[in-house]
Amino acid sequence: MTSGQISEENYFEANRKSWDAKTPIHEKSTFYDLEGFFRGKNLLNSIEMDALGSVHGKSMLHLQCHFGLDSLSWSRLGAQVTGVDFSENAIYLAREINEKAGLDARFLCANIYDLPDHLNEKFDIVFTSYGVIGWLPDMDRWASIVTHYLKPGGTFFMAEFHPVVWMFDDAFTRIDYSYFNKDVITTQQSGTYSDRAADISTVDYGWNHSIAEVIGALLSNGMVIQAMEEFDYSPYNCFQNMVTDGKNGYYIKGYEGKLPMVYSAKAVKGNG
Repeated sequence: MTSGQISEENYFEANRKSWDAKTPIHEKSTFYDLEGFFRGKNLLNSIEMDALGSVHGKSMLHLQCHFGLDSLSWSRLGAQVTGVDFSENAIYLAREINEKAGLDARFLCANIYDLPDHLNEKFDIVFTSYGVIGWLPDMDRWASIVTHYLKPGGTFFMAEFHPVVWMFDDAFTRIDYSYFNKDVITTQQSGTYSDRAADISTVDYGWNHSIAEVIGALLSNGMVIQAMEEFDYSPYNCFQNMVTDGKNGYYIKGYEGKLPMVYSAKAVKGNG
């Protein structure tokens, strides 16, 4: 269902509390495989690794990093990483993991729209991935943050779930939501994508962003698109009714090879 009854600040506060509550569940889940990370497992996917290549010695800003496992995986590959998330619990955990793993990443707690009030640097790479931009209402403001933090000629890369996926109900039996960003989407959740049986109930607020909306925002904020791809699989088993081919990843049962699951975009900041 949709709602326009509360302010943007209240949406963010409700979502922040939701992610604070989800973080300890995610920490213990096999989905995130924290134990595997401490054993040295690389938790990144080929989609982002192939697109960015070597990050050794490069500075990277990771927007909406949750509790930092991807940030820290990039750090292990030699990047100088700064991760940002609005959940205090997630950032606290990210800092703990960073220290325990003996890495040198940095983590800041902030809504990324407010990040210029907290961070005054430029980066070689800005990175964001998988289920993040849907928590933001305005792609133009988001793209302006991306551009603001990139050095001239710097690279932005995103991998994100396809907006077609977010049109469906949770069981993928019908289309409930618009492909276009028409209004906030209010959902009541039990459990989380990492543990559907977890004893947690949350009300979350999100927005669906068409690919044209996302790419248009990047273009209008001075980014030059270098590459785009769409994928018929998800690297993660994070939706209901998923099956795997044991090779690429996961598909919605009955839609194997038919439904776009993920897209990626790589762009550079112009020198002007």
